Amino acid sequence: MRYFDYLTQEQETSLFHSLPITFDNNTRKELLANAVGAALYMPATRASVAEDILKLKSSGLVTVIIDLEDAIGDGEVDHAEQSIVRHLAFLAAYAENNTDGDNSLPLLFIRVRNPYQLQQLIFRLGSLISILTGFVFPKFTAENGVEYFEAIADYNSSRSYSAPVLYGMPILESAPIIYRESRLESLLAIRDLLGDYRDYVLNVRIGATDFSSLFGLRRSPDISIYDLTPIRDCISDIINIFGRVEEGYVISGPVWEYFTNKGHRVLRPQLRQTPFEDTYGKSEGRVMRNSYISSAIDGLIREVILDKENGIIGKTIIHPSHLRPVQAMYTVMHEEYVDALSIVESNDGSRGVLKSQYYNKMNEIKPHLNWAKRILLRSQIYGVLHEQQHFVGLLPENEYTHV
Repeated sequence: MRYFDYLTQEQETSLFHSLPITFDNNTRKELLANAVGAALYMPATRASVAEDILKLKSSGLVTVIIDLEDAIGDGEVDHAEQSIVRHLAFLAAYAENNTDGDNSLPLLFIRVRNPYQLQQLIFRLGSLISILTGFVFPKFTAENGVEYFEAIADYNSSRSYSAPVLYGMPILESAPIIYRESRLESLLAIRDLLGDYRDYVLNVRIGATDFSSLFGLRRSPDISIYDLTPIRDCISDIINIFGRVEEGYVISGPVWEYFTNKGHRVLRPQLRQTPFEDTYGKSEGRVMRNSYISSAIDGLIREVILDKENGIIGKTIIHPSHLRPVQAMYTVMHEEYVDALSIVESNDGSRGVLKSQYYNKMNEIKPHLNWAKRILLRSQIYGVLHEQQHFVGLLPENEYTHV
């Protein structure tokens, strides 16, 4: 599997200075954690889940989370669990029998409801579990977290040598985390717990929809999650605890809920015309930009920019039209890459500061070293664009894919 593998060789040559690497669920954890990227949620009860995954794979789908929690009704759990087994059996057969040379599957996760369901599914799936990358744990706390990760640890201790590691991704979205009087204690307790199972923690995910619900809030398509002050303050503390370099966790950002904007905008869109016109021409570029604005994708792009600036890589998505915009935003610009490379290569004690090769900034070796290492890590997964290229070149020109 590789990001942007739907491009032709000519397009790859035109767009990329350095292509993304290939990976799968056996790839080392440091790279895999950054590769989760845009994770598309699908309700387990949808009859066409497996077919939809294979269909979207050719359009760039890399990560899927099959949902057994909020996306299904309480009365549908048994049916949903049966459906999970059918979906995975179909996908496993595809991976085993497809002979066209492209039998790789996206990174597959299941969001469970509770630790008991996790334990039962691990047993029930049997050998099918080897095509999963992991499970997602909703409303994660220090109290329920031990049971979740003990189930993961028990599986990994008994798995066959050839089977991939099974990972867990906790979602921070419960009341004790968002409420100020209990937040620090809750986050520190979770940090201590995750430290005990660090090898099996792939992402720390932020569930801002549940956070917002506790205050009766819902952001509009005109603004980002960072404009909701209670949520912003909580995200800030989550980054402060889990985003430190020494902690080594990849934090994934909240879901963007909108895939069309049928209302009247209040605020002016911030998506500039120039990149679209430069890439697709004046007429077609304007039409494309307007289609992104009318689909509320401009708000998604702005929020991903804010995610990245705060050290967050990865986002929960709920619609196929979000796939390519989010993925495109994670590519590394040529300027970022050469700055990061020069900083790392100059980290030999011979100097403390150097001028950017773009002659527009100062690069300090020690203060910018951790940033540079993160950029180079991301460049392996998402690639490096050519000097004159922009993420817009990776956006779909035609109507969005609907499933």
